[in-house]
Amino acid sequence: MSPNKACPVILSSIAGPRILLFRHPLAGVQLVKGTIESGETPAEAALRELSEESGIDDATVVSDLGCWNAEHLKQVWSFHLCQAQAPLPEQWTHQTLDDQGHAFSFFWAPLDELPIADCHPLFRRALRYLTVTLSD
Repeated sequence: MSPNKACPVILSSIAGPRILLFRHPLAGVQLVKGTIESGETPAEAALRELSEESGIDDATVVSDLGCWNAEHLKQVWSFHLCQAQAPLPEQWTHQTLDDQGHAFSFFWAPLDELPIADCHPLFRRALRYLTVTLSD
């Protein structure tokens, strides 16, 4: 299964295990995700997407969390556990330069209380996959 999308995952252990999510102004709660460009490895794409969509540009990939068939538009996502070098705030807004210049509102969600109802069905399935993967 060859991935065509990269998804960086950032966790925080402050106040229990939490995952970084954002609210898209038109599409609900999401994970950072984007297309793997020609010549990029999935890990490189994950770090690029993280920088573009969140403004986090000092992260490194800690581990490969595997691939997931999204069963949506032939998307296969490559998940990468990433770690920012500097501490991240509880919440922030990042104005993207792509994706029509939207403002993405980032926040931490407890892994045992994910805002599933606020997510597009594709991201609901992705978060369920990640919850199982991260608990292994």
